[in-house]
Amino acid sequence: MSPLAPNIIERSAPIETWFGVGGGADLLARPHNETELRDLLREQAGASVQILGDGANLLIHDSGVDGLTISLEEMNAVHFPEDDEAPIVTAQGGAGLPKLILGCVQRGLAGVETLAGIPATLGGAVVMNAGGAFGQIADTVRRVHAITRSGQKITLARREIDFNYRRSGLNDLIITGVELQLERVEPGDQPELRESLKRIMAYKKNSQPMGERSAGCVFKNPTVGAERLGAGKLIDEAGCKGLAVGRASVSHVHANFVVTTPDATAQDIIELMARVRDRVEAHHGVTLEPEVVIWSRAGVGAAR
Repeated sequence: MSPLAPNIIERSAPIETWFGVGGGADLLARPHNETELRDLLREQAGASVQILGDGANLLIHDSGVDGLTISLEEMNAVHFPEDDEAPIVTAQGGAGLPKLILGCVQRGLAGVETLAGIPATLGGAVVMNAGGAFGQIADTVRRVHAITRSGQKITLARREIDFNYRRSGLNDLIITGVELQLERVEPGDQPELRESLKRIMAYKKNSQPMGERSAGCVFKNPTVGAERLGAGKLIDEAGCKGLAVGRASVSHVHANFVVTTPDATAQDIIELMARVRDRVEAHHGVTLEPEVVIWSRAGVGAAR
């Protein structure tokens, strides 16, 4: 390890996720810049490396995860354009999406307010093409800056990124920066932009269990034929609302959310997801694909 390593690496460290359950990381690093990040990747060449975002759509197995987990929380700078500049916001991958959205709206920059209520870092949002009923992050991406697992820097224009529903094709890269192409709103129209943000947040609060511990939608909305179906509706129709395993249960507010109490385990959630998937398959003949990412140790089965 380099002389910097003891300052940025923890051993047997807990990993915070929105579920609030699961084990920790054998090694957890928080680099402050790209130089430290590239040093880490070179030193850990050939080892298992995970990139931690906001922990919002992540479930850690109770036994934890091996190898190196890298958090980009210290790489969170955001640059907002001046009034006479093009409306392009540049932010590091560890920037928090909710704070970024608020900063854009306050400055009269439109485009990302459609993602209000989605907990994520910007880098994580881009990797999973985060979105919902009002839009997706791909709609505003201009350029992505990243580092490969071998430490090579790379820049991709929007046209070079294979964005699709909840995917980007960027999973093997570490997103260090994102340029967002937004729209500058005239001063007289900015109150409506702020109201739009409020309406979206109100919709989320009324339709999702935002006051409980969850990780957002657990399953992706499946495509059957040419139609995209709502996973929550399928789960509800299969009679899964309120279904529980241990201290994890399917939300009564939105069936595609799993909520937990402080004494829940990751295995509770894993088993509950399996039961929901089986019920939906039996009831609808549709196999749901997880949207929540599950990390586990090599050789440890995360789900049946």
